[in-house]
Amino acid sequence: MGTPNDHAPLTERVEELLDGGLPLTIVAAGDPVLRRATVPYDGQLEPALLARFVEALRVTMRAAPGVGLAAPQVGVELRIAVIEDPAPVPEEVRLTRGRVPQPFRVLVNPAYEPVGDSRAAFFEGCLSVPGWQAVVARPAEVRLTGQDEHGQALDEVFEGWPARIVQHETDHLDGVLYLDRAEPRSLSSNLAMAERWAQPTPEEAAQALGFELP
Repeated sequence: MGTPNDHAPLTERVEELLDGGLPLTIVAAGDPVLRRATVPYDGQLEPALLARFVEALRVTMRAAPGVGLAAPQVGVELRIAVIEDPAPVPEEVRLTRGRVPQPFRVLVNPAYEPVGDSRAAFFEGCLSVPGWQAVVARPAEVRLTGQDEHGQALDEVFEGWPARIVQHETDHLDGVLYLDRAEPRSLSSNLAMAERWAQPTPEEAAQALGFELP
């Protein structure tokens, strides 16, 4: 199933995408759609179609599996993303990374700003960059604003791993991939991650691969 024709009206493109079946195909790095800023959502999709699109994002995210998915990752340049994290991790990882369960959420027109100066660095991956992970230093706490899928205002502070997720997905809506913010020397295959760098923090990787942590 290919990406919908970029010149078709948005509604037709989304309907065509959804008619192709679920889960949707996730766009990989190198596709220009991942490098373009998205269009703010302002009712371009009728409520029923928006609901179908959100459900498709949910199904696709879970099937991947992932903890977030942005509309550009399925070829749609709308400022919409979804997040969900059951956080099935060991207690040590939960405490070190601040990874706590997050219910399914829809982020419409999200934007974030740091809260304080604290930064946290951990390995991070992306469904649009399969097979690889790299260390990204991000604000440890952010304020996220926007709306949900029903138009209700969102103004919430996230910390720990949930803060990382909302930053990652919001970055997608600005044409930014996690690799743009990553420490290049940390880039590791999933196999290397499993064999060498599965520790709760990337300190051993930093020493062995030669990069600094904040």
